[in-house]
Amino acid sequence: MKRAVCAVLMLIFVGAASAGEWHTETVDSVGMVGQYTSLALDDSDYPHISYFAYYSEYGYDWGDLKYALWNGSSWQIQTVDWGTWGGYYQCVGMWNSLALDSSGARCISYLGSWGYPYERYALTYAKFGIQPVDDGGVGKSIGFYTSLALDSGAWDRPHISYYDGTNGDLKYASWNGSSWLIETVDSAGAVGLWTSLALDDSDYPHISYYDFTNHDLKYARWNGSSWQIQTVDSEGQEGECTSLALDDSDYPHISYYDATNSDLKYAWWDGDTWQIELVDLIGWVGSYTSLALDSSGRPHISYYGDGHLKYASWNGSSWWIETVYSAGSEGTYTSLALDSSDRPHISYYDYTNSDL
Repeated sequence: MKRAVCAVLMLIFVGAASAGEWHTETVDSVGMVGQYTSLALDDSDYPHISYFAYYSEYGYDWGDLKYALWNGSSWQIQTVDWGTWGGYYQCVGMWNSLALDSSGARCISYLGSWGYPYERYALTYAKFGIQPVDDGGVGKSIGFYTSLALDSGAWDRPHISYYDGTNGDLKYASWNGSSWLIETVDSAGAVGLWTSLALDDSDYPHISYYDFTNHDLKYARWNGSSWQIQTVDSEGQEGECTSLALDDSDYPHISYYDATNSDLKYAWWDGDTWQIELVDLIGWVGSYTSLALDSSGRPHISYYGDGHLKYASWNGSSWWIETVYSAGSEGTYTSLALDSSDRPHISYYDYTNSDL
């Protein structure tokens, strides 16, 4: 049997006794799988990954939301939501974001399809069941670029930033214990692509995102009574592929792509102003960024560059940059997490040609 295209979900990480050596595992290779990956580590540092799986067979195309977890000895793979129902075919699970609650249960936000037969795309949330969160009705498309965080309360209530593709707005949804509260955060043009959400010590949301109208990197935070919005970088076409993390002072740090120069950039708030620097400018680099801060508050970034998976980390005085994997066209849709020893783990999409 010949398969012309093999698209694979991969996980790469630094092993405990490897002195910095990267280890690679294939997580799922059934179909074209691994786009829109989102990675989280549990209390045992075991990886959990949500991702999109695309299938094409007998003239039909569809996509499922899938989830993989490492149980200590093998990968356990589940289909969370299906793109096929009653003879109809649709794609569900794109733009997904994964978080683990305090019991280790998986929670996923994503772009789902609802209605009969699949009349609209809506922001969707899956935990023990599947429910639409923001559904604009027939013909609407709401729920792109989702980013999920769970608050520190006893009930692990979900908070989601996302893009309303019908109206071109940045939106935010939060669960109050009985219903979803929906807010429009920014509607000044087509804004809200590539959202990334983090909650501060007061469980107030902070969101980085891309302003498509002005091609700027923007940042919004809730101060307890209103949304405060800033333009972070407007030098060129800045702000695609944003990833946000907050430090111990709740100051934001953002990795993002400079599309004008094809560079990886990094911005952080020092308490008074935004500091912006180039991280990697060699070649076509910086898309699909994912940012994490280690226990010392130093940034680590996974990203795609020149057809390969790349990784940058700040050592206290300079950026250490390396090509992690370069066997083929690999490294899109990266998601980075640091374990309890600050070792990086990266899930990503591997698109290569192969024969079976």
